[in-house]
Amino acid sequence: MGVARNSIAIAMSLALIACGGGGGSGAPATGGVSPPPPAPNPPPTTTCSLSERQDFVKAVLDEWYLFPDLIDNTVRKSDFTTIDGYIDALISPARAQSRDRFFTYMTSIAEENALINSGASAGFGIRLAYDTSANRVFVMEAFESGPAFPQGIDRGTEILAVGDSPNAMQTVASLMSAGGPQAVVNALGPSTAGLQRTFRIRALGGAEQQVTVAKADFSLDPVSDRYGVRILDDGGKKVGYINLRTFIVDSAEQDLRAAFDRFRQEGVTELIVDLRYNGGGLVRIGELLGDLMAANRAGQVFSRTTLRPSKASENETDLFGSQAQAITATKIAFIGTGSSASASELVANAMIPYLGNNLALVGSDTFGKPVGQFAFDLAACDDRLRVVAFRTENASGQGDYYTGLASVFPNTCRAADDIFTPLGDPREASIAQALAFLRGGGAVCSPISANGDTAIASAERQRGLSGRREALTPAKPTPAQREVPGFF
Repeated sequence: MGVARNSIAIAMSLALIACGGGGGSGAPATGGVSPPPPAPNPPPTTTCSLSERQDFVKAVLDEWYLFPDLIDNTVRKSDFTTIDGYIDALISPARAQSRDRFFTYMTSIAEENALINSGASAGFGIRLAYDTSANRVFVMEAFESGPAFPQGIDRGTEILAVGDSPNAMQTVASLMSAGGPQAVVNALGPSTAGLQRTFRIRALGGAEQQVTVAKADFSLDPVSDRYGVRILDDGGKKVGYINLRTFIVDSAEQDLRAAFDRFRQEGVTELIVDLRYNGGGLVRIGELLGDLMAANRAGQVFSRTTLRPSKASENETDLFGSQAQAITATKIAFIGTGSSASASELVANAMIPYLGNNLALVGSDTFGKPVGQFAFDLAACDDRLRVVAFRTENASGQGDYYTGLASVFPNTCRAADDIFTPLGDPREASIAQALAFLRGGGAVCSPISANGDTAIASAERQRGLSGRREALTPAKPTPAQREVPGFF
């Protein structure tokens, strides 16, 4: 247990004395592991002035940033009017080398803790993506406990227009033409419970209707009760299917244990692990998923965590643990897309040394985030600074997949993300390809291309879509939107 057994962005509480500065000691991190010491030179007061927040940021980066040589020390804090702009300027050299693509940022302690502890978030309860060529917006997934799902908004629904009221509608086409995806984000409004929007939608069958939905506070379910866990019959062979929406919610632990206990009782040894929209989250949940797939690997290396040279004493090796619900997976197909990142990639990468050619990445290439963050809290300001502070690698030392996992996987199988077929359905394009790999190995696959081309499902082609979709993402996402790509 250690740094790698906690969070892809472990919450290290930096407690500041309320009215006189001075450092405090870090609170124990989740899992009982002592955090690193507080950042040096905390602000002298807690009035939350921009200057004091900037000093806090610079002190933490100078001590903990994974790439100390890629901090721009010529940046002057007086040139910036926002904390986000200051942070982005400081780490711009790392971003230019694709080492930190906005992975270092400031967020809200309260909002993030609510998300981790209970999955609490405000929204319509849907994930949205836009077709990059057709500029049309579709629902990738709907959360059953959210307010949109009961109104008939589900996977494959197209959003045609949105407005504050039925009499003030703007078409998605006009919004995209005027301001691109961000114009659609703006039209959807902030993540505020009670905020209403009217939508004109097109359902899977082609019928159009108008519905009004109010955003609400609800809990994200990390594993859907509809399709999150299934045992697929593939010609008499039982294949376990699990769709994990996010690693960030604590309740994912119970869901995963229940799923694998079912697999174990049914004698499942081949798996489809669907992480296509999973943006990551808690590493300890990722490591539990690894444990549950590898009953025969207890005590062997799952991953290694490496910090900057000056923090080498914090480096750790994490081992597979023994879990009562675990199975011994002999073949695994991971389904991924460009929205699969961080802890999702960590888990998949960890299995490569052990399964080799019995392992495949199906779908399209992943995001490419082999680094993780520590989090430092400026509690009086509700500021949580997440700083890229470590890289992860598997037992073979492989961890530089900054362009995505396709570059390191033994087999890749190009497949469409067919949003017009339900998740968990063996007819869905990526799941069908995953089943084909489990049946016939890499010989039945067309490799995922390095240029990022994606497969197009026939239903998408018939609707004039390109097959290339990106999650709709605000310029300043909430904690839920960072970990659950496309969430609104």
